[in-house]
Amino acid sequence: MDDIGAAHDELKRIGADPSDVFHDEGGVFHHAGTDARVPGPDPKRSSYGSFVSFGDPDGNGWVLQEITTRLPGRLDPAATTFASAGDLASALRRSAAAHGEHEARTGAEDPNWPDWYARYR
Repeated sequence: MDDIGAAHDELKRIGADPSDVFHDEGGVFHHAGTDARVPGPDPKRSSYGSFVSFGDPDGNGWVLQEITTRLPGRLDPAATTFASAGDLASALRRSAAAHGEHEARTGAEDPNWPDWYARYR
């Protein structure tokens, strides 16, 4: 997620109960619980430095982190290719099916879902 504030607002809009945006006092969030959480985004707005946590209906805990610049060796969107038209079509079908399940859970249609998937594949 490249805008942790927008992620927080979207989670809240769909009925989740997200934490406030926070950063870690040690600079690297690597532990469970709420110890060492500092309110607000990372003051430097460093990539991988700001977080929001929330729980899902099944009791799982999630932590989102703001990523504005990927670390070296991560997926390069400029180099992402598919070996064939069939491979691309299969990826698009999987995305459509997953989003259909999402819309069924939320009870709302999202006509702009392809834009979201294009950004966060």
